[in-house]
Amino acid sequence: MSRLSIESKKKGRVRCYRFISVLDKMIAYDLLKTVTAVLSVLVIIIVSRKFIKVLAKAIEGNISNEIILSLLGLKIVIAVGAFLPVAAFMAILMVLGRMYRDQEMAAVASAGGGVFVIYRAVFFVVIPLSIIAASLSMQAVPWAERTIEELMHEDQKQADIKGIAAGRFSEYSQGELVFYTEDIVENQRMKKVFVQNRMGGSGRSGVVNADYGKIEHLPGGLYLVLEQGERVQGQAGKKDFIIEEFEQYAVRIEKKETRLREEREGMSSALLWSSDKLLDIAEMQSRLSIPLAVVFLSFLAVPLAKISPRGGVYGSLIVAFAIYFVYGNLKRVSHSWVVNEVVPVSVGYFGVYFLLVLLAGALLLRLYGVKWVVMRFKGRGEV
Repeated sequence: MSRLSIESKKKGRVRCYRFISVLDKMIAYDLLKTVTAVLSVLVIIIVSRKFIKVLAKAIEGNISNEIILSLLGLKIVIAVGAFLPVAAFMAILMVLGRMYRDQEMAAVASAGGGVFVIYRAVFFVVIPLSIIAASLSMQAVPWAERTIEELMHEDQKQADIKGIAAGRFSEYSQGELVFYTEDIVENQRMKKVFVQNRMGGSGRSGVVNADYGKIEHLPGGLYLVLEQGERVQGQAGKKDFIIEEFEQYAVRIEKKETRLREEREGMSSALLWSSDKLLDIAEMQSRLSIPLAVVFLSFLAVPLAKISPRGGVYGSLIVAFAIYFVYGNLKRVSHSWVVNEVVPVSVGYFGVYFLLVLLAGALLLRLYGVKWVVMRFKGRGEV
């Protein structure tokens, strides 16, 4: 084999190795760490606020304790999908802002690296993040929304038997059944049970005292089975009360009739894609906007991160928050315009991202000048 061919192979190996440079690895590693940290903080804050409301409902007996952790996990999935774009946006600003402050960008520029070198390193992380965001918004988040609705539906069907606790009076069946137990032992067996059953609008009521009780599924529904007790039945103000003792007596607990709400947020993306309804199209565009936001906000963050060395790491974050606030409001306005047929469906959310591209282009022009752009298009000069 000739020396020339050996050198060519070596050069080929070097070019292949340098496809991902040391700078790419450094920026990508810092970005991954920062995105994870920022996203974790945002998710913890938002989910904690929502979870407090869930706990309040559980304490009131409106939600069973068995589904609390499931609801927490599903809400985390929804929050990750919603806040991944802003986490990537803030992470790029923080990492590149630190590099500008520490004069690392000056070292990169002196070695011949310009804005496109930075873009390449940033998008080594942004592209995988956008794919993850697309998977979340198109599959995971709708599944989580749908699962939450199903859990709440099944939980409401059992609403009449939730909240049973020793030493506390509880009302069921819209106040027609008042229940009290002194203690709950193994296998959910209750001791010293008191039950008052108001029989509709007849004015008659029944009062039951029993030594033991347990909730069981029997033919015909769900029953509170009482053992070794006494039942008093009659109408208040009259003397025709019936008193009877029993070894076993069952009181039916009526389940609530609930209907599973099929919210549009929980519909599968395949159904939305094939639908021609305006609301379904708007929901589909809303899901597509999540991965698009990761890409276009990251594209904007690179020139936005260039600050004065004395500006500090977070010098551009205030401007970034303002931009993201305007972006979020424009998304909501665009959704309203699409639903109300103010703008064509083809425009939809995508006009917002066109504005982001224009803003990023304006920042690049301000930082590098028109001459730089002309040189790039003519292919003269290095960036």
